[in-house]
Amino acid sequence: MSGPVRVLVVEDDPVAADAHALYVGRVPGFTAVAAVHSLAEATRVLERTPVDLLLLDLTLPDGHGLRFARGLRAAGHPADVIAVTSARDLAMVRESVSLGVVQYVLKPFAFPTLRERLLRYAEFRAAAGEAAGQDDVDRALAALRAPAAAQLPKGLSAPTLDRVAALLRAAPGGLTAAGAAEAAGISRITARRYLEHLVDTGRADRTPRYGQVGRPELHYRWLAAAGSVSNV
Repeated sequence: MSGPVRVLVVEDDPVAADAHALYVGRVPGFTAVAAVHSLAEATRVLERTPVDLLLLDLTLPDGHGLRFARGLRAAGHPADVIAVTSARDLAMVRESVSLGVVQYVLKPFAFPTLRERLLRYAEFRAAAGEAAGQDDVDRALAALRAPAAAQLPKGLSAPTLDRVAALLRAAPGGLTAAGAAEAAGISRITARRYLEHLVDTGRADRTPRYGQVGRPELHYRWLAAAGSVSNV
């Protein structure tokens, strides 16, 4: 593969579109050529700009992404598609596979999730030459398969992490460990461990704020572009 993989982001939410384009630009070997908010805009970009990969929302104001993908295939357009959607309908997942969609990413998501999918796509795309046998074919296809979810640090549980993350997302002004602990019904020390894990995995940030006594207190804030706690 010569040059970066050129990615067109198709997402009707302008904030999410900009975030996804920013994510793409942070992955080595990828560049976002444009971020558009409708299928009509996507069509115009594809007519004048070389595109290797679409990061394609499935629910758009002027049509469904899978119908658009079907049209691309019928027209012989070579761009691959990663579906990006909040739809969890497995029938839609099967239809995506039948259309050659190479990945299916649930929204909202954090940067590490998209980075992992893009790097796996790059590995798949880089496969070249003739397979010596079934093992080579299996290895090429395996590049697109996501690995098993990473284990949480010892002592953390997925349900509690989901609860803390949901509380943080719902707090525009952020939360302290004490506030998260009270809302989640856990100890302050435990709440801080979960909040620090969210910071470490790029889904939240922390800033010190000074109170009346002059001692800083850490406030945690969900990163708007980080998306869901899915795939923690």
